Amino acid sequence: GSSKLAISSVGGTVNMVTRATDKKQGGYVRYDVANDSYMSATVAYNTGFKGKWGASVLFNHSQGHRAWAKGTEGTSQAYFVSVGYKPNERHTINFMIFGAPQEHGQNYNTKSDKQWADGEKNGFGRKYNNTYGYLNGEGKNLRTNFYHKPVANLNWDWDINENMSLSTVLYASTGTGGGTSGVGRATSTANLNSVGEVNYDKILADNALIKNLAGGSGNSSAIRTSVNNHFWYGAVTNLNFDTKTGWKFNVGADLRFYHGNHFQQMTELFGLNSWTAKNQLNQKAYQDVTVTKTYSTNPWSALFKSAKKGERIGRDYSEDINYQGAFGQAEYANDIFAVFAQGAISNQFYQKFDTWNYGGVETASKKVNKTGWNLKAGASLFINKENSVFANVGKYSRQPFLDNVFEFNRVDLRTPEVKNEEITGLEAGYKYETRSLRVNINAYHTKWGNRFLGVSGQLTEAGETRPIYTYYTNVTQIHKGVEVDFDAKVSKEFSLYGFISYGDWKYDGETPYETMYTDDNTIYEKDNLDLTGTYVGEASQFTFGMGTKVYFSKNLYWDVDVMYNARTWGQVDPVEVVKAANKGEVYQAEKIAPFAKVNTGITYSFKFGKQSIKFRGNVRNLFNEQYVNRIDRNGDGYAVGRTWNAGVTYGF
Repeated sequence: GSSKLAISSVGGTVNMVTRATDKKQGGYVRYDVANDSYMSATVAYNTGFKGKWGASVLFNHSQGHRAWAKGTEGTSQAYFVSVGYKPNERHTINFMIFGAPQEHGQNYNTKSDKQWADGEKNGFGRKYNNTYGYLNGEGKNLRTNFYHKPVANLNWDWDINENMSLSTVLYASTGTGGGTSGVGRATSTANLNSVGEVNYDKILADNALIKNLAGGSGNSSAIRTSVNNHFWYGAVTNLNFDTKTGWKFNVGADLRFYHGNHFQQMTELFGLNSWTAKNQLNQKAYQDVTVTKTYSTNPWSALFKSAKKGERIGRDYSEDINYQGAFGQAEYANDIFAVFAQGAISNQFYQKFDTWNYGGVETASKKVNKTGWNLKAGASLFINKENSVFANVGKYSRQPFLDNVFEFNRVDLRTPEVKNEEITGLEAGYKYETRSLRVNINAYHTKWGNRFLGVSGQLTEAGETRPIYTYYTNVTQIHKGVEVDFDAKVSKEFSLYGFISYGDWKYDGETPYETMYTDDNTIYEKDNLDLTGTYVGEASQFTFGMGTKVYFSKNLYWDVDVMYNARTWGQVDPVEVVKAANKGEVYQAEKIAPFAKVNTGITYSFKFGKQSIKFRGNVRNLFNEQYVNRIDRNGDGYAVGRTWNAGVTYGF
């Protein structure tokens, strides 16, 4: 469909508008509980429009000792503050800031068959987590995720006259955080105890034997954080003109300025005084870099404190990505048909800076500019009040991501140069809508050409296992399929809704590829590869869902839904692709068995005066189905089992 952005997505965009001056006076307090000691408390209030001002606020705190699997404890907060000012009927100004800092342990949920067997043997079942254990009586995970991304918007809406309006937003956002992982021998199976948990006592004892308590080699272990910080700001403005004769026009501009910092810092030394790693002077020479400071994974602390130059280890690069774009759209509609046409053009600027791989000296890449554009058009025919048909066509020349423009761990441009991705989409459908029944049928065909695909993995040769990275620079994917969804109000007390989709998503044609060892950036293999006929993995190409809502009374209803997934393939393994090609075979990733789950919930609410109370309870994966929902280079990933939550909301 149409999108009022210069750089839009392939599948579509959603625009949400919130103004404090639009809200009625009132608020609510909510308290939720769930499995594994989870709790969440929320308070929200709207002042309503008072004179020329209005405000909305919301605050939340959540915590739990685990989400489902062992080691997934977490805490989070959320805040939302919006203040609106309306000096007259033509102008509305709204300032908004919101964020949700969080920290949680991870279950790296793809494991080998042996690891899952160990979990079953030791009584953990699918809650097994081999990166979790106990340190001084407290749970500790080698893998923790944390992030805080506050966003601030300043919106100005101007109703110029009855036909014309201008909407402008200035925005800024900063993001700080990342994810931890064990380094050295922290992830070695030798450091797992008899029940498959991380043996931190052994890690402490081994580290205590290290000479001068200086880690980085031998039997030393530590935890390192991969940090991904950024700051961006920009503006979007669009002018709407409605002729009131069926024609509508929209033009606008889209600007963004982005700077990202990516580095690694130490989080836990387990008794060591320092940690040492080698940074790269050139393609063949390295030097030792030693750091002594550690940094917290608390998202509030990370907002203000992270490693500076000289305190970073293992990675240190940054990038600037800026773009400028313009877009326009024309639409005509009457009682018989509607048509629209839209176009956009944009320039995207890239520059990369790397310190770690250039001997500690920040080195800049060339400045790169790439132009992108998109064109879309569509039409709907209204057969009568209930029936309509539609068709859309689009062509999108999309600039590549920065990581695809430059060499891995270098500031050099890839050769040959990575070009824009070229996407062509066709869509046609039928809609039926009455007061009691809505049905949509949609058929699509999308060709996504010149796509860049990068896959990390490991390669074992002569008994040695080394990390590798394979990238394909001219991948073509063809996605085609049919989707149907419906919503039926069978009676006042009973409704039924559902969907079904069938897709046929495959790779097409040849692509150059290159596999390199990421521990020293040397090339392992480089050639052309034919991926024709290989299914796109990691997404279900057949899905079916159906649900119902039953009202027992005006205040009490029960709902249940079932979701079924099939035609799902695992992650494409570049090493196996090459092996299949050498044998003259069409490679296919491992196919995942079909799986289904049932969710259900019940709601009871009542009012007294201007106040209300609502109770809500949910059970997800009601029958505790244990199924594989992902296969990648690390093994099988099992879905979360049965979980539940319940809450009460008091509105006033």
